[in-house]
Amino acid sequence: MEYATTYDVGDRKRDGGINEDSVAVTVFEQGHREGYHARDRPAPLERDDDDESPPRAGDSGPRGIGPGSTPRNRSTAVFALADGAGGHEAGDAASYLAATAVCEQLADVAVRAARSDPEPFGLRIDRPLGRPLRTGDLEAAVAEAIVTAHREVLAYARESGQRAHTTVVAGLAVGGRLHYGWVGDSRAYVINERRADITQLTRDHAVVADLADAGEVDDVEARVHPRGNEVTRALGGRGAEDPETATVDVDTDTVDLFAADVVLATSDGLLDAQTDAPSLYERYVDAGRDDDAAERVREGVVTDEEIRDLVLAAGSLEGAATDLLGLANERGGKDNVSTLLLRDRSLPSTPATLPDRSPASPSVEERETVLGEDD
Repeated sequence: MEYATTYDVGDRKRDGGINEDSVAVTVFEQGHREGYHARDRPAPLERDDDDESPPRAGDSGPRGIGPGSTPRNRSTAVFALADGAGGHEAGDAASYLAATAVCEQLADVAVRAARSDPEPFGLRIDRPLGRPLRTGDLEAAVAEAIVTAHREVLAYARESGQRAHTTVVAGLAVGGRLHYGWVGDSRAYVINERRADITQLTRDHAVVADLADAGEVDDVEARVHPRGNEVTRALGGRGAEDPETATVDVDTDTVDLFAADVVLATSDGLLDAQTDAPSLYERYVDAGRDDDAAERVREGVVTDEEIRDLVLAAGSLEGAATDLLGLANERGGKDNVSTLLLRDRSLPSTPATLPDRSPASPSVEERETVLGEDD
């Protein structure tokens, strides 16, 4: 398993601002006997049969694996990325508590899920391993970890007398599948290098996302809407709820992963970097939402297609993380920016037709993420 992270306060906050984002990741790698021999395990590099070009820099696969060889270990990973709500007193503490709590709880689940499946190493052990964890079990574990984080943030808010809110997106990658959940507008994507495809795995819990679903704003308008910083769901609060029994609605889903996939988790600072969004919005609406005005908006904001192209062009995950940060700051860098990229070259090859990996559940002047007025 390869991974890379980056986090930055953002250019507009570099003098006196603080970074309220938090990122946490843990990887469990296991080797046994002569290696991991599950069915249809490809070489780490996925290239077309007629592509005789040498591997790109950074394409050597997991640590210790050379180009063209098959990984001999298997990996599981858990991650959490949280974006503390700006304008609230303890957003930085909230994001720290959320990211660490989620990973602390899910790390044991990841190891147990891998340990309960010895068959890829040619072993059959019934006891004491017990029943392998299924998709429903793992999605429930992600949701439970996020609820635990919610309670920790509430406990902190009560004890400190401060308001503390944060978004979170979290995942558990095991057995060639990603089980993930989220609250708020921090996002997860999967970018497939072989098919040059990007899919947003999450749906923002945000005012503008609701307006778009209701058909009240179009896709271009949504990118620069004046309410683009308002989320409708978050962890934490004012400390009024009982931290021992409080809960929060967590959306979860599961997707298959392939050797050519890069999983990207990011705070909204990557997508919402544009400092000139209010004027772009006004020009677009005043122009009657015509094509020329729409193109000016697209040129000014960070689009999913740009993210895809940048990741595909980078020579490594570290390079992609650095380039994404540079792109956000180039477009304005109005907020904290955090990214996490994961890739497992030992997974099966990309099928001829990618499955639909969209979420099952149905981006400004300088400002931070805040809760919507109704919350």
